Amino acid sequence: MIPPSPEDEAALEATKAPLMEHLLELRTRLIWAMVFFSISFGICFYFSGAILQFLAVPLHKALAGQSNNHFIYTALTEVFFTHVKVAMFGGICLGFPAIAAQLWIFVAPGLYKHERRAFLPFLAWTPVLFIMGAAFVYYVTLPAAILFFESYQITPGGGAIGIELQAKVSEYLDMVMALMIGFGLTFQLPVLISLLGKVGIVAAKGLRETRRFAYVGLFGVAGIFTPQDAFSMLSLAVPLVALYEISILSVMLIERERKKQDAARNKDIVAS
Repeated sequence: MIPPSPEDEAALEATKAPLMEHLLELRTRLIWAMVFFSISFGICFYFSGAILQFLAVPLHKALAGQSNNHFIYTALTEVFFTHVKVAMFGGICLGFPAIAAQLWIFVAPGLYKHERRAFLPFLAWTPVLFIMGAAFVYYVTLPAAILFFESYQITPGGGAIGIELQAKVSEYLDMVMALMIGFGLTFQLPVLISLLGKVGIVAAKGLRETRRFAYVGLFGVAGIFTPQDAFSMLSLAVPLVALYEISILSVMLIERERKKQDAARNKDIVAS
């Protein structure tokens, strides 16, 4: 990392405050975060029916023309609490930029100016990668998984008992949210590894040398964040392997930029 300049040291010193002031500032940021989440929750609860219909599109398309092309529920309160879950999930996603901004406002004064410039791109990429992970679930993993598992239905006849899918609304939503959250979080891999590379904890050479072990670990992570079936695990593990390779490239670019900065700084020292 670039050492702080005297100006950076002075700017950071000016932000120092007693512990109580930091706690009061933290309370203020938490209150604002809860306000933004509550507003987002209210908006998403109002549109929870439309959001649920949107999330159900892959299942609706897979069951088109079949008599079971609908949800069922077996508990009186199941649909209501499903709408609450939809609103909470949507509220977190919709309110994330404002909530992350409150976190940044609290943390940023404790960072040097060059550290703030270094972290901002990674902070900006976090929601982008989460959306990419959720979109991958919605447009790729979920439709393929539904078609695969729906194929195990059996039409009654010929002495065989029928097996028909009757999708519960709460179970379907739980599966979709688990997949989207799991993929969204694990798609943060390039951000995490790039940050570690930025502070010098990992290097591109080490990442390349431990590639095989990393692949095994990524398959294990995929097994944790997906339902207990090989199809879902593979649908996450394969993108994670690709993201790991992208992470290596990102660390290489960071190291190249660091070498240029070191060379320029050494040149200035020699010239002075």
